[in-house]
Amino acid sequence: MDQLICNENLLHHIRSNLERFDIRTHDKEGYRHAAVAITVVDTQSDPGVYEIPFHEAWTTHAALILTKRATTLRKHADQWALPGGRMDTGERPEDTALRELEEEVGLKLGEDRIIGRLDDYSTRSGFTISPVVVWGGTGITLTANPEEVASIHRIPLAEFMRQDAPILEPIPESDHPALMMPVGNNFIAAPTAAMIYQFREVAILGKNKRVDHYDQPHFAWS
Repeated sequence: MDQLICNENLLHHIRSNLERFDIRTHDKEGYRHAAVAITVVDTQSDPGVYEIPFHEAWTTHAALILTKRATTLRKHADQWALPGGRMDTGERPEDTALRELEEEVGLKLGEDRIIGRLDDYSTRSGFTISPVVVWGGTGITLTANPEEVASIHRIPLAEFMRQDAPILEPIPESDHPALMMPVGNNFIAAPTAAMIYQFREVAILGKNKRVDHYDQPHFAWS
């Protein structure tokens, strides 16, 4: 797709691709369950959303919501993240994703905004994360929860379609390469990058791509 405009056509395209995708779930002993929201919105900026220079920024097109985690957090401080967190008892991944969206970036959406799911990804830090794809749409305002979020970013989907993505880097600690997604002159690391890459391949490009075998850079293990 050469234009990724946040409209009903893109919503139908993503929904159709996800409906055809057979997700894989993990149930690993000793792992805690979490969920994240991969939320599609427009790129219209609003107060509190931090803008950085991108490789190819399309100001009227679709974007994903990402955050930089607060520097005061005990784990994974100041790292790129999708809104999300640990699943409470009795919650489904969809419940957790919507709850965390509201708690972290002030976006309250109903269950009718859920488009679908992607594969679970189990992390080196002992979590199995379920990615939930959510339609945020246009005309929304985002507000960071300072206890959890240092900044909010609407990153254009075009940035994740770059030809130099993904970056696969061999690491001495693993037989599998670590996966990263370039953004601007920086990068996002797995697990977040792995889920974004699968969203690109499955939801946008309609491919049957698995990513749970890709590893994380060693700094993201703990």
